[in-house]
Amino acid sequence: MYRTRRSFLGTAVGAAAAAGLGTTPATAAGSRRRRIPPSGIGMHLYTMRTPLATDFRGTLERLAGIGYATVGVSGRHGHSAADIRRMLDGTGLRAVLEHVGYDIVKGAGLPQALEDIHTLGGKWIVVPSLPGSLHSPAGYREVAREFNRAGLAARESGLKLLYHNHGTDHQVVDGVALYDVLLAETDPELVGFELDLYWAAKGGSSAPGELFVQHRHRFPALHVKDMAPNGDFADVGSGMLDFPVMFDTARRGGVKQWLVEHDSPADPFASALASYTYLSRLRY
Repeated sequence: MYRTRRSFLGTAVGAAAAAGLGTTPATAAGSRRRRIPPSGIGMHLYTMRTPLATDFRGTLERLAGIGYATVGVSGRHGHSAADIRRMLDGTGLRAVLEHVGYDIVKGAGLPQALEDIHTLGGKWIVVPSLPGSLHSPAGYREVAREFNRAGLAARESGLKLLYHNHGTDHQVVDGVALYDVLLAETDPELVGFELDLYWAAKGGSSAPGELFVQHRHRFPALHVKDMAPNGDFADVGSGMLDFPVMFDTARRGGVKQWLVEHDSPADPFASALASYTYLSRLRY
């Protein structure tokens, strides 16, 4: 199922070159007519962590002014869930999810975390990463069992549990593709995935478009993050990942939210504007 990293990135670069990166997305897409719905373009707030730390509401206002409709919460910067909800309501933004640590999700803190997601107005509770000690097939099988348990609690609360990948999740350990373990051993009714496109590519995964077809309706949210030619992070649309090809099967994957992320932007607001402009004009 999984291509090598070189094969995946070679395909991505070739397709991007054919599509003409750097041109207007609608022009590069030729006859493509589908677009991301405006209500589906969001910002994962980890990107904005520096300005959020000093002016949370002002940062949200600027994101809304750019055109973003939704956010994924990642760090509250001293604010309660109720505080953040009031600020979101005041700026017209809507939280769709929050990242919550694995230890909280598998422990006694899960009920409060679920309550906080409701307070924020979200629908998904997302585990952002796993401890390194679990980085083995046996560890991921343990995680799958924990996710099924927590996913049941989330469903009973009217929410759904998602997992956000990093590059190491797509590695093969002892002949086993770790991400495959989570896909195969979690209940699709209880557990979904927030697919980070950059890490799926860099980690050597099969193309996201293939995952969407092979595991239908399991990917309600994406982290749309681009890759520079040297492998660094890039503003969406400025790098070498072929997003139109990735999104071609997004409906089958169940994608509802395209959340922009850049892990280390030089200027968070300039990055937010460039990425939003690209996605809002993209046709696929």
